[in-house]
Amino acid sequence: MENTQNKPYSVLLYYCYAKIENPEEYREEHHLFCVENNIRGRIIISDEGLNGTVSGLIEDCEKYMDYVKSDPRFAKTEFKIDYHDTHTFAKIHVRYKPEIVHSSLRHLDPNVKTGKHLEPEEFKKMKDQEDVVILDVRSNYEHELGRFKNAITLDIDNFRDFPEKVKELEHLKNKKVLTYCTGGIKCEKASAFLLEQGFEDVYQLHGGIIKYGMEAGGEDFEGKCYVFDNRIAVDVNKVNPTIVSKCHVCGTPSDRMVNCANPSCNEHLAICETCGWELDGACSVECKEHPEKRPYDGTGYYQKNTNGYNPYKGLHRKPNKELIQKLHGEPTDSCV
Repeated sequence: MENTQNKPYSVLLYYCYAKIENPEEYREEHHLFCVENNIRGRIIISDEGLNGTVSGLIEDCEKYMDYVKSDPRFAKTEFKIDYHDTHTFAKIHVRYKPEIVHSSLRHLDPNVKTGKHLEPEEFKKMKDQEDVVILDVRSNYEHELGRFKNAITLDIDNFRDFPEKVKELEHLKNKKVLTYCTGGIKCEKASAFLLEQGFEDVYQLHGGIIKYGMEAGGEDFEGKCYVFDNRIAVDVNKVNPTIVSKCHVCGTPSDRMVNCANPSCNEHLAICETCGWELDGACSVECKEHPEKRPYDGTGYYQKNTNGYNPYKGLHRKPNKELIQKLHGEPTDSCV
């Protein structure tokens, strides 16, 4: 995406399925690089690869992308790049998890078998064909905010529920199934699972909704795309935009996503501006009257308290001299 508004920060969305032999060791190295280059966000390191959304100054994000791609294991990583006025994260978290997206499908390796990748323009040409069905593999709160026109959506709260819901799609086995998600990562496992279950003609939107908006104008994506950073939702469709979500309170069309001001609820919901002010940022009268309700400033976004935040938290050794030397390209004691 061209930085037409000269915004100083980049927002990067990416993933890469690649075997990591010592994920905890690499997690520590990766974390320290982010700390030293003022990269913030959420990154998952797993035996099966990387998954992250991060933000930083454009030049710092350039360094970060070079760092990731300089490792032969991740040279094929594709970054979706957006631009913003500020950081879209307050902290950096680099965590080890068994999967880079929780799917309950750990036996599947997308590098071995997955759906055919469609570039945005290819997806655009295929999506309205008579023998095609478009399948949204995201969770309810995501597709309720925005989805492709005529897409099939599944009643799931988490992606790990996807395999069970595939049983409802048996009647579509003779169709071309086009899967899509936010950035493409869920489709890697979803399309692989569909193939495993006997679906023969399975595709996935390469780069997901975000790339489709950047490269194909977002045509026929209705509503906004839910994202996992401080922006909460972003515009996709520059061709025929529309609103599909409704205010949780009054039911009027609204794509204004907020967090309920009651921290015990904290639901991400569409709430129009009028109802937002009437309920003081809450999603119900009960939440408005909750004793711990947060002050509402009209945005519906609540920055987590970062007092005392230590970016070195999560590093086993801080700071590791040999690791710092390695990241800076300097000779280490072990190399002498």
